[in-house]
Amino acid sequence: MPFGPEPPQLIKQKLLYRGRKFNYEVIRLRLPNGAEGDWECVRHPGGALAIPVTPDGKLVLVRQYRFAAQGRLLEFPAGTVEPNEDPATTIKREIEEETGYRAHQWRSLGKFFLAPGYSDEIIYAFLAEDLEQLETPPGQDEDEDIEVVLMTPQALEQAILQGEPIDAKSISSFMLARPFLNLEI
Repeated sequence: MPFGPEPPQLIKQKLLYRGRKFNYEVIRLRLPNGAEGDWECVRHPGGALAIPVTPDGKLVLVRQYRFAAQGRLLEFPAGTVEPNEDPATTIKREIEEETGYRAHQWRSLGKFFLAPGYSDEIIYAFLAEDLEQLETPPGQDEDEDIEVVLMTPQALEQAILQGEPIDAKSISSFMLARPFLNLEI
């Protein structure tokens, strides 16, 4: 029971913005204790992320410009799940577009909420192994500025601990993948 014995009561729901990747709405709820309040929520279809591992054990990441951060972040390849699309299909497409690699072995690492204080976005994380570098990658989307980066798991862990600009979904997914990357916990 995510809300306890009884769920909150929806009083009013108002869509304030409909965007290309997400919607923004305000919801008025009455909680089981009788308190009422407004909650803002970013409604997002979800994202899929891959931790690609080369045959020699290196991780394939991207350094990508992110407008909200006003800079380039180190991330694992990821993408927005399209309507009625399976997250595994999303990430198979995204890994090829963003990195120029195709994975032949996939393992689900699980899913998690990205920022449940204001969004319903769920990230579906996958480990991508048995990589093949494509001779002619499909290419990045027009609105992307991406550089492919290869790192050992140890180097990524050091980058995280030293505070390099790395996004939270990549750090969380890396933690889920650690048992499969031959790293001591």
